[in-house]
Amino acid sequence: MEVLLIGAFFALGTVLASFVGVLTVRLHTGQSFLTGRSRCDACNAQLSSGTLVPIISYLVQEGRARCCGARLSFYAPLVEGILGVIFAMSYARIGLTLALPCMLLALTLLLALVLYDLAHQILPPLLLAAFVAVSAGAGFLLSSSLAAFYTSCIMALILSSSLALIHFFSNGRAMGFSDAPLTLGLSLLVGSPFALAGFLFSFWIGGAIGIVLLFTRPVGSRMGIEVPFAPFLAAGFLLAYFTQWNPLAFVVASL
Repeated sequence: MEVLLIGAFFALGTVLASFVGVLTVRLHTGQSFLTGRSRCDACNAQLSSGTLVPIISYLVQEGRARCCGARLSFYAPLVEGILGVIFAMSYARIGLTLALPCMLLALTLLLALVLYDLAHQILPPLLLAAFVAVSAGAGFLLSSSLAAFYTSCIMALILSSSLALIHFFSNGRAMGFSDAPLTLGLSLLVGSPFALAGFLFSFWIGGAIGIVLLFTRPVGSRMGIEVPFAPFLAAGFLLAYFTQWNPLAFVVASL
Protein backbone atom coordinates (compact mmCIF):
# COMPACT_ATOMS: atom_id res chain seq x y z
CA MET A 1 0.00 0.00 0.00
CA GLU A 2 2.80 2.40 0.89
CA VAL A 3 4.58 1.75 -2.40
CA LEU A 4 1.35 2.39 -4.31
CA LEU A 5 0.84 5.71 -2.54
CA ILE A 6 4.43 6.78 -3.24
CA GLY A 7 3.91 5.85 -6.90
CA ALA A 8 0.63 7.76 -6.99
CA PHE A 9 2.23 10.92 -5.62
CA PHE A 10 5.11 10.54 -8.08
CA ALA A 11 2.60 10.31 -10.93
CA LEU A 12 0.68 13.33 -9.60
CA GLY A 13 3.92 15.32 -9.53
CA THR A 14 4.72 14.47 -13.15
CA VAL A 15 1.23 15.49 -14.31
CA LEU A 16 1.34 18.81 -12.46
CA ALA A 17 4.86 19.47 -13.75
CA SER A 18 3.59 18.96 -17.30
CA PHE A 19 0.77 21.45 -16.65
CA VAL A 20 3.21 23.94 -15.10
CA GLY A 21 5.40 23.66 -18.18
CA VAL A 22 2.46 24.73 -20.35
CA LEU A 23 1.55 27.51 -17.91
CA THR A 24 5.03 29.06 -17.92
CA VAL A 25 5.19 28.97 -21.72
CA ARG A 26 1.78 30.58 -22.24
CA LEU A 27 1.68 32.99 -19.28
CA HIS A 28 1.56 36.65 -20.36
CA THR A 29 1.49 35.67 -24.06
CA GLY A 30 -2.26 36.07 -24.59
CA GLN A 31 -2.67 32.29 -24.86
CA SER A 32 -4.86 30.40 -22.42
CA PHE A 33 -3.16 27.68 -20.41
CA LEU A 34 -6.53 26.17 -19.46
CA THR A 35 -7.85 25.68 -22.98
CA GLY A 36 -6.28 25.09 -26.38
CA ARG A 37 -4.44 22.01 -27.63
CA SER A 38 -0.68 21.61 -27.38
CA ARG A 39 1.28 21.76 -30.62
CA CYS A 40 4.61 20.46 -31.81
CA ASP A 41 7.37 23.06 -31.47
CA ALA A 42 8.95 21.90 -34.74
CA CYS A 43 6.03 21.57 -37.19
CA ASN A 44 3.14 23.15 -35.23
CA ALA A 45 1.00 20.02 -35.64
CA GLN A 46 -1.66 19.47 -33.00
CA LEU A 47 -0.55 16.85 -30.50
CA SER A 48 -2.78 13.92 -29.55
CA SER A 49 -3.47 12.93 -25.95
CA GLY A 50 -1.32 9.84 -26.31
CA THR A 51 1.79 11.94 -26.97
CA LEU A 52 1.31 14.06 -23.84
CA VAL A 53 1.65 11.43 -21.11
CA PRO A 54 4.44 12.71 -18.79
CA ILE A 55 7.79 10.90 -19.17
CA ILE A 56 6.20 7.78 -20.72
CA SER A 57 5.42 9.45 -24.06
CA TYR A 58 9.02 10.67 -24.32
CA LEU A 59 10.37 7.18 -23.66
CA VAL A 60 7.91 5.42 -25.99
CA GLN A 61 8.66 7.88 -28.80
CA GLU A 62 12.41 7.51 -28.13
CA GLY A 63 12.82 11.26 -27.74
CA ARG A 64 11.34 12.15 -31.11
CA ALA A 65 8.07 13.82 -32.16
CA ARG A 66 5.59 11.34 -33.62
CA CYS A 67 4.22 13.91 -36.08
CA CYS A 68 7.46 14.97 -37.80
CA GLY A 69 10.31 13.01 -36.24
CA ALA A 70 12.01 16.08 -34.76
CA ARG A 71 14.16 15.43 -31.72
CA LEU A 72 12.44 16.37 -28.47
CA SER A 73 14.15 18.21 -25.64
CA PHE A 74 14.94 16.16 -22.54
CA TYR A 75 14.04 19.24 -20.50
CA ALA A 76 10.32 18.43 -20.08
CA PRO A 77 10.63 14.81 -18.85
CA LEU A 78 13.50 15.86 -16.58
CA VAL A 79 11.35 18.53 -14.90
CA GLU A 80 8.43 16.10 -14.66
CA GLY A 81 10.63 13.49 -13.02
CA ILE A 82 12.09 15.97 -10.55
CA LEU A 83 8.69 17.18 -9.33
CA GLY A 84 7.46 13.58 -9.21
CA VAL A 85 10.35 12.59 -6.95
CA ILE A 86 9.86 15.66 -4.73
CA PHE A 87 6.13 14.86 -4.38
CA ALA A 88 6.94 11.27 -3.39
CA MET A 89 9.54 12.48 -0.88
CA SER A 90 7.06 14.97 0.56
CA TYR A 91 4.52 12.23 1.16
CA ALA A 92 7.17 9.95 2.67
CA ARG A 93 8.17 12.68 5.11
CA ILE A 94 4.85 14.34 5.95
CA GLY A 95 2.37 11.52 5.43
CA LEU A 96 -1.36 11.91 4.78
CA THR A 97 -1.82 15.00 6.91
CA LEU A 98 -3.53 18.36 6.41
CA ALA A 99 -0.13 19.88 5.70
CA LEU A 100 0.54 17.64 2.68
CA PRO A 101 -1.85 19.36 0.18
CA CYS A 102 -0.39 22.76 1.15
CA MET A 103 3.13 21.45 0.73
CA LEU A 104 2.38 19.95 -2.71
CA LEU A 105 0.65 23.13 -3.89
CA ALA A 106 3.59 25.23 -2.67
CA LEU A 107 6.04 22.97 -4.52
CA THR A 108 3.96 23.24 -7.70
CA LEU A 109 3.95 27.04 -7.48
CA LEU A 110 7.68 26.98 -6.75
CA LEU A 111 8.31 24.99 -9.93
CA ALA A 112 6.28 27.53 -11.92
CA LEU A 113 8.40 30.35 -10.48
CA VAL A 114 11.67 28.56 -11.21
CA LEU A 115 10.74 27.71 -14.80
CA TYR A 116 9.47 31.23 -15.47
CA ASP A 117 12.65 32.72 -14.00
CA LEU A 118 14.80 30.46 -16.17
CA ALA A 119 12.86 31.51 -19.27
CA HIS A 120 12.40 35.23 -18.60
CA GLN A 121 14.65 36.09 -15.60
CA ILE A 122 11.71 37.56 -13.72
CA LEU A 123 9.23 36.24 -11.14
CA PRO A 124 5.52 37.00 -11.80
CA PRO A 125 4.17 38.92 -8.75
CA LEU A 126 0.87 37.01 -8.68
CA LEU A 127 2.56 33.60 -8.62
CA LEU A 128 5.06 34.89 -6.09
CA ALA A 129 2.34 36.17 -3.75
CA ALA A 130 0.43 32.87 -4.04
CA PHE A 131 3.60 30.92 -3.24
CA VAL A 132 4.32 32.97 -0.11
CA ALA A 133 0.73 32.62 1.12
CA VAL A 134 0.55 28.86 0.55
CA SER A 135 4.03 28.36 2.05
CA ALA A 136 2.96 30.25 5.16
CA GLY A 137 -0.04 27.93 5.48
CA ALA A 138 2.11 24.83 5.01
CA GLY A 139 4.70 26.12 7.47
CA PHE A 140 2.02 26.79 10.07
CA LEU A 141 0.54 23.29 9.72
CA LEU A 142 3.98 21.68 9.86
CA SER A 143 5.16 23.64 12.92
CA SER A 144 5.28 21.74 16.20
CA SER A 145 3.87 24.74 18.08
CA LEU A 146 2.79 28.34 17.64
CA ALA A 147 6.10 29.48 19.14
CA ALA A 148 8.00 27.42 16.56
CA PHE A 149 6.00 29.05 13.77
CA TYR A 150 6.76 32.52 15.15
CA THR A 151 10.45 31.62 15.17
CA SER A 152 10.19 30.53 11.54
CA CYS A 153 8.53 33.84 10.66
CA ILE A 154 11.33 35.82 12.31
CA MET A 155 14.00 33.79 10.52
CA ALA A 156 12.15 34.19 7.22
CA LEU A 157 12.00 37.97 7.66
CA ILE A 158 15.71 38.17 8.50
CA LEU A 159 16.81 36.12 5.50
CA SER A 160 14.50 37.84 3.01
CA SER A 161 15.45 41.28 4.36
CA SER A 162 19.13 40.50 3.82
CA LEU A 163 18.50 39.84 0.12
CA ALA A 164 16.39 42.99 -0.14
CA LEU A 165 19.28 45.00 1.32
CA ILE A 166 21.71 43.41 -1.15
CA HIS A 167 19.36 44.45 -3.96
CA PHE A 168 19.09 48.07 -2.79
CA PHE A 169 22.76 48.58 -1.95
CA SER A 170 23.86 47.12 -5.31
CA ASN A 171 21.17 49.02 -7.24
CA GLY A 172 19.80 45.69 -8.44
CA ARG A 173 23.07 44.51 -9.99
CA ALA A 174 23.83 41.75 -7.48
CA MET A 175 20.32 40.51 -6.70
CA GLY A 176 16.80 40.93 -8.04
CA PHE A 177 14.27 42.26 -5.54
CA SER A 178 11.84 39.39 -6.22
CA ASP A 179 14.38 36.96 -4.74
CA ALA A 180 13.59 38.46 -1.32
CA PRO A 181 9.89 37.42 -1.18
CA LEU A 182 10.84 34.07 -2.74
CA THR A 183 13.25 33.53 0.15
CA LEU A 184 10.49 34.57 2.55
CA GLY A 185 8.21 31.86 1.16
CA LEU A 186 10.92 29.19 1.10
CA SER A 187 11.92 29.95 4.69
CA LEU A 188 8.31 29.68 5.86
CA LEU A 189 7.89 26.43 3.95
CA VAL A 190 10.90 24.58 5.40
CA GLY A 191 10.80 26.18 8.86
CA SER A 192 13.50 27.78 11.01
CA PRO A 193 15.50 24.57 11.65
CA PHE A 194 16.40 24.35 7.95
CA ALA A 195 15.95 27.89 6.62
CA LEU A 196 19.46 29.15 7.40
CA ALA A 197 21.05 25.94 6.09
CA GLY A 198 18.99 26.24 2.90
CA PHE A 199 20.05 29.86 2.54
CA LEU A 200 23.72 28.83 2.74
CA PHE A 201 23.24 25.94 0.33
CA SER A 202 21.65 28.32 -2.19
CA PHE A 203 24.73 30.53 -2.29
CA TRP A 204 27.09 27.56 -2.37
CA ILE A 205 25.23 25.98 -5.29
CA GLY A 206 24.97 29.30 -7.10
CA GLY A 207 28.67 30.01 -6.53
CA ALA A 208 29.72 26.59 -7.83
CA ILE A 209 27.61 26.89 -10.98
CA GLY A 210 28.76 30.47 -11.48
CA ILE A 211 32.39 29.35 -11.43
CA VAL A 212 31.65 26.63 -13.97
CA LEU A 213 29.94 29.15 -16.27
CA LEU A 214 32.89 31.53 -16.00
CA PHE A 215 35.34 28.83 -17.05
CA THR A 216 33.15 27.54 -19.89
CA ARG A 217 32.29 30.86 -21.54
CA PRO A 218 33.99 31.65 -24.88
CA VAL A 219 37.67 32.58 -24.66
CA GLY A 220 38.18 36.35 -24.72
CA SER A 221 34.57 37.13 -23.89
CA ARG A 222 34.20 40.07 -21.52
CA MET A 223 30.46 39.98 -21.28
CA GLY A 224 28.96 39.41 -17.84
CA ILE A 225 26.89 36.36 -17.08
CA GLU A 226 23.39 37.00 -15.77
CA VAL A 227 22.03 33.90 -14.04
CA PRO A 228 18.56 33.70 -12.42
CA PHE A 229 18.90 32.98 -8.71
CA ALA A 230 15.47 31.41 -8.09
CA PRO A 231 16.60 27.88 -9.13
CA PHE A 232 19.51 28.06 -6.67
CA LEU A 233 17.25 29.24 -3.86
CA ALA A 234 14.78 26.44 -4.54
CA ALA A 235 17.52 23.81 -4.74
CA GLY A 236 19.25 25.00 -1.58
CA PHE A 237 16.16 25.17 0.63
CA LEU A 238 14.74 21.85 -0.60
CA LEU A 239 18.12 20.17 -0.15
CA ALA A 240 18.23 21.33 3.47
CA TYR A 241 14.62 20.29 4.10
CA PHE A 242 14.72 16.80 2.62
CA THR A 243 18.23 15.84 3.75
CA GLN A 244 17.85 17.57 7.16
CA TRP A 245 21.55 18.32 6.93
CA ASN A 246 22.56 21.43 8.84
CA PRO A 247 26.22 22.35 8.21
CA LEU A 248 26.06 24.95 11.00
CA ALA A 249 25.37 22.22 13.58
CA PHE A 250 28.47 20.39 12.36
CA VAL A 251 30.59 23.54 12.73
CA VAL A 252 29.26 24.22 16.24
CA ALA A 253 29.85 20.61 17.30
CA SER A 254 33.45 20.73 16.08
CA LEU A 255 34.32 23.84 18.12
